[in-house]
Amino acid sequence: MTSIREKFQEREKSFISRQGCLSATSRGRSRQEPECPIRTPFQRDRDRIVYSNAFRRLKYKTQVFLTPIGLGDHYRTRLTHTLEVAEISRAISRAMRLNEDLAEAIALGHDLGHTPFGHSGEAILKEIFSRSFSHQEQSLRVVDFLEKNGKGLNLSQEVRNGILKHSKGYGKIMPEDPDKLPYTMEGRVVRFADIMAYLNHDLDDAIRSRVIRIDGVPQKCLEIIGKTHSERATRMISDLIYTSEEYDGVLQLKMSDRMYDAMIVLRKFLYLKVYRAPQVHTEFVRAKKILSELYFYFLEHEEALYKELTEMEMDNCHSETEPKARIVCDCIASMTDQRALRLYERIFFPAPPGERLL
Repeated sequence: MTSIREKFQEREKSFISRQGCLSATSRGRSRQEPECPIRTPFQRDRDRIVYSNAFRRLKYKTQVFLTPIGLGDHYRTRLTHTLEVAEISRAISRAMRLNEDLAEAIALGHDLGHTPFGHSGEAILKEIFSRSFSHQEQSLRVVDFLEKNGKGLNLSQEVRNGILKHSKGYGKIMPEDPDKLPYTMEGRVVRFADIMAYLNHDLDDAIRSRVIRIDGVPQKCLEIIGKTHSERATRMISDLIYTSEEYDGVLQLKMSDRMYDAMIVLRKFLYLKVYRAPQVHTEFVRAKKILSELYFYFLEHEEALYKELTEMEMDNCHSETEPKARIVCDCIASMTDQRALRLYERIFFPAPPGERLL
């Protein structure tokens, strides 16, 4: 009897273009396991990510503005950023007849390894743990090893590759070296969706927080990309869809020179006027002190480290031969902003007997 999954995979052939990735042709998982009778491999990956501990923690991890709960209810967190990237990825993939399920799974998992306190936390771990630390490699480590207390999520190779190669940092959106790109078109869509999402919502949050004013944004960006969140999203997505072309049978994702240049100008503006703004830098200094002191405290207090790992359901993730610094890094990177703040307060500023910590 043909399963629901098999029927759906047969239907995929009718609506996914030759540039998309059919779930039936997936490269599989690191550990073989029986197929689900209802869901395709990429649909299973999406569900595994959504039900993971790391995904739930994203709601209390900073996007740009630290402790947004104290600032207001409408600031983005790492979770809302992730959902916006997933929505943009699905919209683009649907219009270009790619595999929406694969794009969504990559988007939902792309920031699972992000640190507390946003990119500040990542910069700090680069300094005190390893210059090679990156949130994209940590995200892959989360899905491969740290989730399910050491078992990992055993995701498909396509989703793993998309997670690892989703980030462009301050470099080109699409590097010329193909080895730096995801090998699926859906993974490449997520790279575009990620920058579209953060350019749009970081600008939105910066104006809301009064770090910048709308009339201070380069006029070129407002004219080309748009003045409102909705306008910017629509224009960037449409530009990618209508500008991308096939060359020798291969789809080339690209944006018009006009739109691409405006996005680069906006990104530079955000780096200079928002990410490095005095208000944000002050919070960076605060985050550095908190995470650095927690990091070195755990290096010296093994019992406290493993108590924390147990509470985070990560106590069976590491072998006895693993360097302690690597274990501490995993612990720190997995924390939410709130957990890091409360732990720091409990360790370094214990409350008098009978008083409850805030």
